[in-house]
Amino acid sequence: MPDPAVVNASPLILLAKAGRLDLLRALRRDLIVPDAVIEELKAKGSDDPVVQSVTNAPWLRVVSVPSTQQSVAAWRLGAGESAVLTCALQYSDPLVVLDDREGRRCADSHGIAVIGTVGVVLLAKDAGTISRVTHVLDELVAAGMRASDALLARALQLAGEEPSKTH
Repeated sequence: MPDPAVVNASPLILLAKAGRLDLLRALRRDLIVPDAVIEELKAKGSDDPVVQSVTNAPWLRVVSVPSTQQSVAAWRLGAGESAVLTCALQYSDPLVVLDDREGRRCADSHGIAVIGTVGVVLLAKDAGTISRVTHVLDELVAAGMRASDALLARALQLAGEEPSKTH
């Protein structure tokens, strides 16, 4: 089995709010969430629906991450992104699920493969988990995902779909 995918807060929040947290399973890797990410999620309270969805998903494994690696700390990212990247560096071929632009740049500088929330949706379609990405992207935008029209159009093009009336 490949090394795990380490998941950051933003994809968890968006997918949980859209009722699509299970799409992460299309990655076909063990899914790890650093404890610092869980703490970020709990900022709205442990009874928040997102926190409940994440903590009730038995296929998401919460792990403690040692102190932030210096090469990651130099990027001055948030605690969650830093923990995700530090955790990923413990593996030879990890994947991080991360939307944050600076976090993605840091991952790239460390040779860590990155996929974002939109990429997870595309992968879920390829895996046969969903039949169309259009409605899932609409749900994610409604849940607060900030994505450019160009990114959404490219995702639909890659999926071989036409834009919905909201795009």
